[in-house]
Formats: sequence, C-alpha cells, structure tokens
Amino acid sequence: MDTVLLLPRLLVPVRPRLQVLEQMAVVLEGETIKAVLPRSEAIATYQDAGRIELPEHVLLPGFINMHTHSAMSLLRGYADDLNLQVWLNEHIWPIEKAFVGPDFVHDGTRLAIAEMLRGGTTFFNDLYFFPEVTAAAAVEAGIRACIGLPVIDVPTAWAGDENDYIDKGLRVSESWQNEPLLNTAFSPHAPYSVGDDALRRIAKMSTERDLRVHMHVLESGWEVDESIRQHGKPTLERLHDVGLLNERLLAVHMTQLNGTDLTALAGADVNVIHCPESNLKLGNGICEVGKLHDHGVNLALGTDSAASNNDLDLLAESRTAALLAKGYSADPCVMNAFQALEMLTINAAKALGMSNQLGSIEAGKLADLCAVRLDSLHTTPMYDVVSHLIYTVSSQQVSHVWVGGRMLIQDGGFLHLDVDEIIDKAKYWEQKITAQARAARSKEYNLHE
Repeated sequence: MDTVLLLPRLLVPVRPRLQVLEQMAVVLEGETIKAVLPRSEAIATYQDAGRIELPEHVLLPGFINMHTHSAMSLLRGYADDLNLQVWLNEHIWPIEKAFVGPDFVHDGTRLAIAEMLRGGTTFFNDLYFFPEVTAAAAVEAGIRACIGLPVIDVPTAWAGDENDYIDKGLRVSESWQNEPLLNTAFSPHAPYSVGDDALRRIAKMSTERDLRVHMHVLESGWEVDESIRQHGKPTLERLHDVGLLNERLLAVHMTQLNGTDLTALAGADVNVIHCPESNLKLGNGICEVGKLHDHGVNLALGTDSAASNNDLDLLAESRTAALLAKGYSADPCVMNAFQALEMLTINAAKALGMSNQLGSIEAGKLADLCAVRLDSLHTTPMYDVVSHLIYTVSSQQVSHVWVGGRMLIQDGGFLHLDVDEIIDKAKYWEQKITAQARAARSKEYNLHE
C-alpha cells in the first residue's frame, strides 16, 4: 500500500476546532489518513513515502454538498426570475417530462460532478430521477455520493406511483450497497407532493435500514398554507405524526420557521440543510440559521440545483450563508467564518451519520481532502486563513482534490474526467432543449393568430 506525505503551508483540520497548523504533514496510506504529524517527524519516519509539496496552500477536508439535483445542471439558466410554483409547474416539470431519461441524467450528472470537484467538493447528496444512473456516474468519476431514492405522487419516466418509486428505490439501494463510494437515502420530494401512507412506509424503512430521509421541507409560504388545507395541521406536526421527525431527517430549505418549530427540530435532532442562494433567487424566504444554531440544531449547506442557483460552488454558498445570517439578524457575530466552514465539512458528515469517517483531517478517517492556493492578489495579505476561505477565496483557487486518497484534481486540472466531452454533451442538450422551446413558442404564436 503506497504511503504519501502531503506537505501544505497551512493545515485546517476542522477538528480539533479552531486550529490552524503550520509545518505539518498529513500521511495518506491507501484510502485513509494514517497520521497528522509535524513535517520534520513525518519526513524522518516515512523516508520512502511519496511527497506532495503544497508550499502556497491550505489543506482542508473535502467539502460536502448536502443538497443537489445534479442532473439539472443541464437546465442551468433555463427559467430564471420566477417564483417557485411558476418555476416548477410551468417550466421545470414540463421540460423534465419532455427530456429526462437515463442519457439526460448521465450527462447532467457528469457536468455537475466536474463542477463540484473543481470547487473542492468530494461528496454530494443528490435527489433526482433515475438514481441508478447518478450512482454509476459518481462511481465512474470517483466522487463520493449519497444517492436519493425519489418518491413523488405523480408519474414520471422513472416510476408510476408512490409505491413504485419506493420499490424501485429499494432495488437501487440494494444493488449499490457494497460500493464504498456510495450511500443511499429515501428522498420523498416534499410534504405537499407525497401522501401520508407513503411517508409512513418511508419512516418505517428508514428506521429498519438506518437510511437518511432527504426532503424539501418548509421551502415556501405556500407550503405552510397547503399543509393546513390538505391535512389540517402544520408541516412539522404532520412529519412527526408519520414518524419522520428524527435524527435521520435531512430537512432542506426550512425558510418558514416559527418558535415552536425551532424547539421541535432541536428536540428531535433533525438536521437542517441550508440553501441560501437558491432560496434567495426563488424568493422563498430566509432560513434563520442563527436561531437554529442557538437551539443546537445541526446545520449543513447545499447548493440546490444549477437550475435554481445557478452554480454548485460551495465556497460561494458559505459566503452567502454567513453574510445573509449577519444581515438578517443585524448581528455581525452570527455565523462566524469557522462555523460556516463546519457547515461544509463536519456538520455535513454528522448529518449523514459519517462524522467518524469524514468531515475533518484526523488519523483513521477517509482521505477526502482539498487544497486551496493562497498566493493571489485578493488573498494577500492574510491574517486569518479561515476568514479568507469564507469571505475571500474563489473556488478557482482549489488546486488539488483527493477522494479516498485518490487524486482527482492536480494543479487545477482533471486527472480522470474528459472535460471537453462533458461540455460537448451539455451543448448537445442545450441545442435539443432550445429547439423544443422554440417549437413550443411557435405553436403558441400560431394558436393566437
């Protein structure tokens, strides 16, 4: 088994908290971190090991994107500046009905993976149709992923009804259960689009199989009203009643919280996934991360899809999250830089039930890492590297990425992905979707003649 020494200028291990280390080495052996040692000790101890010098870099745990619809990268910019219900019902769902299939999901997922890796993301938590295709694309690329098993109460190209979604999802989960890069999670779309019987079945199997439940929750004010109209109770009360309000729930968005909700979430150990840029762009409100943090709720970050963000840049997302929390609360101390970094790393690992494997640079953990260059105009001078990471650094400064000890990005270049091919495929879908949109507009115009 090969041993490699990573020798960065600075090391931010995330755990122990608040540490920034100099003159350190991270020893990789196979897919794991064997040791974190002073540089001189590591070189003396591992004289035959390979060495990777990172003289102008900070070394970090790989970032974890806790909410994606990766294949929707092919719909980046397709329908912008619209509210959520119009965006979904009149634009996204119709175009998905026309085009989504295995090829669309494969090509869109590869595009998303390339973008995420280039920005230091080593793990993504996905929710989309044809999850078996997403799984295969992730393994092919060498990135880690939690593959959502989608459930929704309308038929799509992938499944016909709620039970069909669940049954097909279980088969996907079982077929990939021995793949070390992958986990699976039940992914009911939202409380308003999945019925009680299906939610109870998901809750039961989540407990029996110890699988996470990845779900859009309290994303908009419309959802709050709809829950009362459909079920006669608030969303979180309903999720409690069907058995989903627990530590396995990954509740995405959460922009419509009240004081009672905060207490309920904290008491049930629910994980909240904050997607500030998507929420802002769709005008859905603001997740009160300061209050959630004060209540002890575990918070992680997701980008959402490139169709509603419009990128998959977690460093940019963390900057938005920190600044938005300060501005919304009128308190500059809310969501400090290190807390934002924790949301990208150890908090996300905790939400996935993997904090003993991921999220920090510690001996025995998986070697999912990224290095960021610090020798640019806008990162000079540097008094606090963590502050720079959240408020200053661009994702284009990510220079190296490792997943399970395997280097995937070196000096900003891809070692295993054919980026030209990925871009060509994306342009092919752009042409097809553009032609469809033009034909639809022409038909509508002719009908009004």
